[in-house]
Amino acid sequence: MSFVQSQRRVGEARRVFFERGGAPAGQVPDTILRSWRRCQGLGLEAGTRPRVEPVPQARLREMRERHETLWRMARAELDLLAPDAAATGSIVVLTDEQGWILDAEGSPGFLDKAGRVALMPGACWNESHVGTNAIGTAIVEGTPVEVRGGEHYFAPHGILSCSSVPIFDPYGKLVGVLDISGEASVAHMHALGLARMAATHIEHRYFDGGIEGSELLRLHADPALLGTAGEGLLAFRGGRLSAANQVGLRLLGLDRGDIGRVSYDAVFVEPLQRLRRDGVLVDRHGQALHGRLDHAGDPSRRVAATRRAAAPSLARGTEAPLFDASLDVELERARRVLDAGLPVLLQGETGSGKEVFARELHRRCARAHKPFVAINCAALPEGLIEAELFGYEEGAFTGARRSGNPGLLRQADGGVLFLDEIGDMPASLQPRLLRVLQEREMSPLGGGRAVKLDFVLVCATHCDLAVAMKEGRFRSDLYYRIAHHIVAMPPVREHPDRAALVEAMWATLGQGRRLTDAAQAALAAYAWPGNLRQLVACLRTLVALHDADAVIDANALPSYISATDPPAVHAAAPEAGALQSLAEHAMRQALRDCAGNVSRAARQLGISRSTLYRRLQLRGGA
Repeated sequence: MSFVQSQRRVGEARRVFFERGGAPAGQVPDTILRSWRRCQGLGLEAGTRPRVEPVPQARLREMRERHETLWRMARAELDLLAPDAAATGSIVVLTDEQGWILDAEGSPGFLDKAGRVALMPGACWNESHVGTNAIGTAIVEGTPVEVRGGEHYFAPHGILSCSSVPIFDPYGKLVGVLDISGEASVAHMHALGLARMAATHIEHRYFDGGIEGSELLRLHADPALLGTAGEGLLAFRGGRLSAANQVGLRLLGLDRGDIGRVSYDAVFVEPLQRLRRDGVLVDRHGQALHGRLDHAGDPSRRVAATRRAAAPSLARGTEAPLFDASLDVELERARRVLDAGLPVLLQGETGSGKEVFARELHRRCARAHKPFVAINCAALPEGLIEAELFGYEEGAFTGARRSGNPGLLRQADGGVLFLDEIGDMPASLQPRLLRVLQEREMSPLGGGRAVKLDFVLVCATHCDLAVAMKEGRFRSDLYYRIAHHIVAMPPVREHPDRAALVEAMWATLGQGRRLTDAAQAALAAYAWPGNLRQLVACLRTLVALHDADAVIDANALPSYISATDPPAVHAAAPEAGALQSLAEHAMRQALRDCAGNVSRAARQLGISRSTLYRRLQLRGGA
């Protein structure tokens, strides 16, 4: 059915419901009809324009701090979805459990249009405020929801087509919503599927640190899905289900209400020893599930998770194609430096694989059995960086956890601390980090006894820190503490064999799907201004949009790959060859192209708004 035909049908349903007081059963989905009735019961007038006013920036910062765990867990998915959302004229939205929008990324053009109906950070899209909409209705229904055009309760929202998926924590509590919104006149056929996939990854990350005091079962009928976000996760404490993800609940025919109630014996016929011994467990329905058991209270497993979402990394399993002969030599040299207790600095463009290199460096070094703790200094809100690094005592600031937070530096004790985008660390925080590196001890925010630390340091940046020092943006004494050994990470466009790189990555990510020769050639010919991160995001999206046995041709690739004039993020600049000069030139050009709009320029460049804003502030503007 075409968009015009579907909207005619919705228009007739609206007339039946709003003008005649009837029940247009079968003309709109039951989810929409239930929502219309709820909104009407609240006294909302469908013909009016709802008042949706974003909160001030200070209040928005406070909300983001209060939901910093959700924000960190979801950040990687927002970064991965944003390029494709921008290419299809849509946006990716993250909200809290009440519908307050915490972040929105994607198409600059559609962000402006969405802003006219206040679909922007700081606005509330709860159903009781703005009527039927995918975000608010998904919160009420507790299930994924699509709302297209005239299905929205308020007429002005008919310009939108929205697909939302609720996000639940391990204990079955709603913590937020991930939404993909675009023009109602455009068919967004795969938006709900992509949102589902992203929500599944987010919910999986909540288990990265284990579940305190519980035994965590990782299960699936298909052993190939173990270790991926598609695996079922079930935690048992004292013989009772204490936590689970949605995949795990569906696997056993349970729902969120069973968490905390159902016993182990009610769902499995065999003891856990069978899983430990054979890697297989049979449930009460006779279904054989493959898996493994994570032991309760394993501190190395909890710490190794290290808030991965704070510094979005490339997909697992893509490491091998990165390390050609030359990079393998660099890895070995860096390992020797790290094992001598000296810091390593990785320099390269955004998305060039710096974190993947750092993780492989940790795997090869003498501290491989100890924690790897990663934090992206540019991705976290500026007000949270200090608290994340140094930890805090109870009540140290608004939104602080009741039990405090030990901080990432303390979690890295004995292992490797990875500080990504250290060139974007606020100047006010640099002296404190320097002091920690000199004295190897720290004190948490809000007081508390100083703690001795033992870790080795790996830092990464897309900036030329030598230039940053000359301009006063980076302390020279801190630079000489972190730059004992420097590794330059090459961009994808300089890879000696991009065709082999694409082929190797697809072999890992494709899951049985096949690329035609034309599709592989187009992927290899593209310059990938977003480097490996953009390439992995593109391949993951192709997997999500096609069935397992599909043959994917060039016409299924994102439109930006076939564009005759791809984004010139890495255009030539004064002082060619200096990363800093290239970056500064690109920032100025992007800002001019976007008429001074910092958010839009940051999206065009593929960097965070806070990074661009701080750089421009420090340089006195463009």
